[in-house]
Amino acid sequence: MKERSDFARWSFKHACFAAVIAALAVLGYRFGIMNHQVALIILVGGAAIGMMAVLSGIVSILGIITAVDTKVSGLFLALTGLIVGLAVVTPVFLSVQAGYEVPRIHDITTDLQDPPKFTTIANVRTAAHNPLDRNSPANLAKLQQAGYPDLGPLLIDKEASQVFEEAASLARSRDWEIVDISAKKGTIEATDTTRFMGFKDDVVIRVSEKEDQTIVDMRSVSRVGISDMGTNAARIKAFLNDLNKISQPE
Repeated sequence: MKERSDFARWSFKHACFAAVIAALAVLGYRFGIMNHQVALIILVGGAAIGMMAVLSGIVSILGIITAVDTKVSGLFLALTGLIVGLAVVTPVFLSVQAGYEVPRIHDITTDLQDPPKFTTIANVRTAAHNPLDRNSPANLAKLQQAGYPDLGPLLIDKEASQVFEEAASLARSRDWEIVDISAKKGTIEATDTTRFMGFKDDVVIRVSEKEDQTIVDMRSVSRVGISDMGTNAARIKAFLNDLNKISQPE
């Protein structure tokens, strides 16, 4: 009779525990049971347990494969523990890695001198959310410029009214909550919710004319957290890139 590997058992148990903890962190924040700091601490704890599952799974698999006799079992448990553990660890690890590669800021704009302003969304945000005054940190503009030197407004050789309609249509096509669209002011305000943790980031798009070109500026701000892990800049770049493709004359 084969003896089941202790490492395989521990890998499976740790993986299940890590998955439950990660789910509690995500659901706890999404349902407003805990704030983002508590949810992130719990999530990191779940990832640490998930890493234990991964290591135990690797040791178990190697032990089973290299066993001289074939009396050690538990390959299925070890593989399950390894896969589930990686499923918990990977998104957390990638987020932490991304955070180290970008500045610790959460308010990104294409116009550092005159950032697009929130009006309707400003009334939705509360004192518990990050402020919109761009005063923290004091060197916010320099940090953004150093971290995202290629981020700037989109210039399009097209009438502003046409570009505005295309921008509004593109915003609607995304999974954003459209809060306000004003053709008169040339602004679009929306809220995007991240898929994994459900963090809410607010977006404002400003379409204006300058001489014979249309200028599209954009700003994306996280409601909570010091660092956005590069999410806001990535959102702006993706939107402006898509809008540029749509707005190109045929």
